[in-house]
Amino acid sequence: MSPTSHVPLGALLALLWVSSFAHAADAPIPSPEDAAKRLVGVWVGEAAYGPEVQGELTVFKEGDVWRANIAGFEGAGRLEKNTLTLSLPGGQGTFRGTPSADGKLVRGHWVQPRVVVGGVQYATPVELRAVRKGVWRGTVTPWADRLTLYLVVHARPDGSLGAYLRDPEKGFGRQFAFNVSMTGSAVKLVDPRGPTTLEGTLDERFGRLTVPILFLGPIHFTKRERNQAVGLYSRTPASGPYAYRQPLAEQDGWATASLADVGMDLAPIAALVQRILDTEPGPTPGPLIQGLLISRKGKLVVEEYFQGFDKERLHDLRSASKTLAPVLVGTAMEQGAKLSPQTPVYSLFPTYKSAAPMDPRKSQLTLEHLMTMTSGLDCDDNNDDSPGSENRLQDQEMDWYTYTLDLPMGRAPGGAEAVYCSAGINLVGGMVRNATGTWLPEHFERTVAAPLQFRRYAMNLMPDGEAYLGGGLYARPRDALKLGQLYLAGGVWNGRRVVSKRWVERSVARHSVMSPDRTYGYAWWRHEVRVGERVYAEYEAGGNGGQYVMVIPELELTVMFTGGNYGQFNIWKTFREELLPRYILAAVRP
Repeated sequence: MSPTSHVPLGALLALLWVSSFAHAADAPIPSPEDAAKRLVGVWVGEAAYGPEVQGELTVFKEGDVWRANIAGFEGAGRLEKNTLTLSLPGGQGTFRGTPSADGKLVRGHWVQPRVVVGGVQYATPVELRAVRKGVWRGTVTPWADRLTLYLVVHARPDGSLGAYLRDPEKGFGRQFAFNVSMTGSAVKLVDPRGPTTLEGTLDERFGRLTVPILFLGPIHFTKRERNQAVGLYSRTPASGPYAYRQPLAEQDGWATASLADVGMDLAPIAALVQRILDTEPGPTPGPLIQGLLISRKGKLVVEEYFQGFDKERLHDLRSASKTLAPVLVGTAMEQGAKLSPQTPVYSLFPTYKSAAPMDPRKSQLTLEHLMTMTSGLDCDDNNDDSPGSENRLQDQEMDWYTYTLDLPMGRAPGGAEAVYCSAGINLVGGMVRNATGTWLPEHFERTVAAPLQFRRYAMNLMPDGEAYLGGGLYARPRDALKLGQLYLAGGVWNGRRVVSKRWVERSVARHSVMSPDRTYGYAWWRHEVRVGERVYAEYEAGGNGGQYVMVIPELELTVMFTGGNYGQFNIWKTFREELLPRYILAAVRP
């Protein structure tokens, strides 16, 4: 029997407290410098904001009444014009779908509440299957509203402490580098380049550093070892020398093969992957590649992920998903919509009423002008003073289509010179929506995602609940790469025509000029890539941070990079300018 078995619990706790206090009182008090040095290392903070509602969704039809049950919530809905809408109380989520003619399926999307990290809503696909008459069931997997932040504290040669923030996904931390000081348990992080100062508290009893970070609120950081810091390093734990493995075939439409099977040499590809693996985090920006996929002759031959990503984790495509807007135009035309590149923009917004006398040049504005960024609207994402810039647009709580239609004209539509305008590409979505009479997520699912065998995605929405086509779709890299393969194959995926060959050819042709060495099609960037004496034509969907879907038709090659170099164009442009020709194109045998 234990000698303390009959001691009251309160007395025992008091005894332990006095003992630990007496021991602490005898311990030497560390100097402020020694205390601060204990901060050195990798700290990670994870903030999860929801969503609360996810999991199994059950839908009941009892007479003319529709009900939904999920995660302890119940909601009611209605069926109008074959569209079923079921909403939970308190704005906790909405299901919007279409029952099949035979009653066996209800396909649709779950629209979750506005997220904290990013501030928008997302629509994710859901398929409900009949379990008995009048009852359907499926799984809701919403976009996870969470953020992982790494705070890396390091000692400088002069003995002072520095720190930097990194996050694997949003690029939120890239803008911060700090001087670190500590007084008692108070920790101060001061950015010497600007006004940002963060003040936190170190609780040494629990090994926890709490730092309030701007709009995110208090983030609780704990220390991690090298083999625990998933997302900070290329691989965790460190993987050593790279060993190539042929990608595995999944039930997603991709056939796979080895590099040798499609006439590619291993050595340059292995050198590229090893270079990525050897990249170490540091206080200065460096290439952050999170995914590398290569397909040749219609077969996936390289599939590698880094910094905590894997084949099932969705990645933000940023502006690479702008290219989907003309794709949706093509699929709408394929299905008979009255739409063409010459369709006047304002003709498809018949209820629009101008806030001021209409500029006569607006009558000349066509769908093609929007897709080639030659609209003439006062819309320039690279100019903060432009009323149509993406930042200005996304500050609006009003209808974003109306806001864009109201923009003043900076010049006449057309001409060779393009001006980068996300609002204009987004307006393409409004034209598709109005020409088809279909909610854009539904049109995307039916004409693109389902034919291309997308497994999962999250489509970001505007404040009015319609999809935003100016960028920001989350998708599996394996699925996003299919867009390049679709166009390489002339609009066909696995024997199924999705868009016409003529539309593909027109989309990737030169229509406008962004800069002397960068031309533009229908939301496809066009370049020439040199390898030795050879010059290859290349077109791509490209997005902030290093999101690329690249197509090199002459070599029957499609390549995808995903990356985390947000706001660092000089870094992520090297993915195409250096890594593509030096390693990937060099691996292709003549």
